[in-house]
Amino acid sequence: MELKDKYNKLIDYAQKSQVEGLSVTEKNGILYISGTATSPVKERIWSIYDEIDPDMRSGDLVLDIKEEESDENADNVYEVKTGDNLSKIAKNYPGMTWQKIYEANKDILKDPNVIYPGQKLKIPL
Repeated sequence: MELKDKYNKLIDYAQKSQVEGLSVTEKNGILYISGTATSPVKERIWSIYDEIDPDMRSGDLVLDIKEEESDENADNVYEVKTGDNLSKIAKNYPGMTWQKIYEANKDILKDPNVIYPGQKLKIPL
């Protein structure tokens, strides 16, 4: 089994979660995955890895996901990216729903179906 196939679920999640600077390379029988992500995305990536290799004994993956540097309150702010919608954003935060995000941002969102890349949304954690 090729390593990219073995870790496909993890790689797909990282891509869908728009991990910044995502790099997936294989060298000498080891898969190297690196990039920068929000804390919830990073935690989910590690959870997926734990599902694939519960004892973490395979020794065939180097996972280097750094946490995004944050401004004051950055844990509570999400910058909308192309292709985002409130449901997709909510999936990055355990227990979050699109409705909660919409309610927290009613001052800037008139319609929950209309968001734009670059908008900064409060995430009610």
